[in-house]
Amino acid sequence: MPGPRRSKVGEVGGRFGSFGEVEPHEDYGFFGPGSVVWKVWSYPTSLTVGFQRAVVVEELDPPLVAAVHTTQGIYQRPRTRYDRTLRYFAMVAFAGSREVCRAADVLVKVHSKAVGRLPYGDGTYDANDPASQLWIQLTGWHSILYAYERYGPGKLGAEEEKEYWEACATAAELQTCSPDDIPRTREGVRAYFERMRPQLSASPIARQAMNHLLRTELVLPPTPGWAKPLSAVVARAQRIATVATLPRWMRELAGIRQSRLLDVLIVPVMKLSFALAHLSPRVELLLLGRLSPSTVPVIAPMKLGVPPRNAEVLPPAEARARHGFVRPAEAHQDLRARQAARVLGEGRQPSDQGLVESQAILGPLG
Repeated sequence: MPGPRRSKVGEVGGRFGSFGEVEPHEDYGFFGPGSVVWKVWSYPTSLTVGFQRAVVVEELDPPLVAAVHTTQGIYQRPRTRYDRTLRYFAMVAFAGSREVCRAADVLVKVHSKAVGRLPYGDGTYDANDPASQLWIQLTGWHSILYAYERYGPGKLGAEEEKEYWEACATAAELQTCSPDDIPRTREGVRAYFERMRPQLSASPIARQAMNHLLRTELVLPPTPGWAKPLSAVVARAQRIATVATLPRWMRELAGIRQSRLLDVLIVPVMKLSFALAHLSPRVELLLLGRLSPSTVPVIAPMKLGVPPRNAEVLPPAEARARHGFVRPAEAHQDLRARQAARVLGEGRQPSDQGLVESQAILGPLG
């Protein structure tokens, strides 16, 4: 096995940015080369249409959208919020185990702020609640796979699909939900969504969030005048492609309109576009840098063949023990209790504990 090296990526894309030395990860994390996770998540459908679909569908869950609406992050700083969330998604799949354990740990602190009373109906919400985390986990992994199948190489084989959902359960160990609750088959995932369907609601704040998150142009960087028409076309195409993956009942619930003709016509356009982008790792990194600069260092080692310092894949439990972290479900209980007491008991705003710390791990807040 060759030793670790750094790769000079050099200048790519002119004014759109350059990538310097690519730092190797400490290890392969939880999946590694040859895994179905790397196969699916490294395709350009995943961090574009797949990710956008995930964050749009998530908003139909009343507790989750209540937390999103209260923090207002997607409205006040859409680009940095998108960047940080996408970076975390990518870290789970591609980063070293220590990095991912640290990110999962600080995310519990960040989520401790998102507690409150539901704006519609009775009850409270908590972003660290296992049920909310399970919803996020399954909508995310399902959306990434669905986009890959629709606009990428196509369906996985039976063994690869089995491996994919086992990997989803592995990744769930980085959330506050239980990996035991992760379905291990496509049929099981469908059954989960059917069970969730009566609980979903397109409230006014859910509709607002879903339509906002479909505006790809809001997360793109400032564009020079000559490139604005092209940027608008790209944003529009991604919106069409993402909407085309939503079932009709979900669109009707959320008041999202799109013709069946557009649903059909967008498929060959996106399949060709993603296939061409996938021909060049540097082009993929350039395009990713436009969408999520903080995610580039996470994915660049995998794309450019830079091996980690230690060529090993670790189970999450072993990684936590080695690096000194506890299970997210057990982490920062005192902080979570204090935040809940401030908000639900005293009617005060939660503290910002964890937010500043998270910037070094998940990317800048603004």
